[in-house]
Amino acid sequence: MATPSFMRQETIEASSVVARLLNEEAATFAEIKRIYQQRAPRVITTAARGSSDHAASFFKYLFEISVGLPVASIGPSITSVYNGRLQLQDGLHFTVSQSGASPDIIALQKAAKQGGAITVAVVNVIDSPLAREADIVLNLRAGNERSVAATKTCIAGATALAAVTAAITKDQALQQALTRLPEALEVATNAPVNSTLASSLSDINGMYVVGRGPGFAVALEAALKAKETCGIHAEAFSLAEVMHGPIRLVHGNFPVLAFLNQDEAYDASRQAVDRLIGLGADVLAIGEGMVAEKTIRTASTGNGLIDPIVGLGAYYRFIEHVAQARGLNPDTPMNLSKVTETV
Repeated sequence: MATPSFMRQETIEASSVVARLLNEEAATFAEIKRIYQQRAPRVITTAARGSSDHAASFFKYLFEISVGLPVASIGPSITSVYNGRLQLQDGLHFTVSQSGASPDIIALQKAAKQGGAITVAVVNVIDSPLAREADIVLNLRAGNERSVAATKTCIAGATALAAVTAAITKDQALQQALTRLPEALEVATNAPVNSTLASSLSDINGMYVVGRGPGFAVALEAALKAKETCGIHAEAFSLAEVMHGPIRLVHGNFPVLAFLNQDEAYDASRQAVDRLIGLGADVLAIGEGMVAEKTIRTASTGNGLIDPIVGLGAYYRFIEHVAQARGLNPDTPMNLSKVTETV
């Protein structure tokens, strides 16, 4: 039997990473809550690239839904290239990064601090430049990640920011869902991959990946992983946004991957997926679905806003299998390296 890829191994590790993170970073969550209450910011800002940015997008939806306060992503080039000055008096700024090494996000964190914000580095390498210069370090505690395709660190980033949200809101439903998250992830990432479903993606060149709210943030990450590991031109859209133009391309057997969870958007999402199917889309669902044989069902945390993280774990296992079926090594994607440094 061939040795499992690093991507597969690290996806399976995600459940233990999440359990360790939630336990060992409890004091950090409490400190961020204290600063939030003290400062009463009018906006939360974030900066990240790649998979880390998708974790930040998950946070944006969850925080805005739960708290009602805007979360704005600031493009790192605003300061690193364009030399813009930030006005973030009483602000709270989160930088999400696996390596904490890219010059552009380091520059933006510095500018955020100079602009008046308290800075939080959500990072996996705590002796990195980003962590050393932050006011607070939220350690992802994911351990070494060897696959170029980030898995456990993205899941850890989304979880860490969900825990920040739960601490600030004191939402018992969110807290309980996070308590159940490690077990749900363990089930999702250890479940056998449906080879029939995987084979349906083994020879495609492009697809849409769709979802709503936190599910759309996960769709962004799923599309990236399809590009990285399989060379599939995947585009992510909100199930609302896909109706505003992108639906023009949907015709017979057009591949669509849909993240569906039991939250407030579920009924509207099902209606949108039904329309795509009616136009000829070949829809594969993760979480909930209309057609059992085309659905990757996942364990639930009991909260539809947190369940997309579980779906992401299941997807990582699935797309790793698809990459292998396409004769590709998901750990070493063409043209990519583990740490990407941009300015």
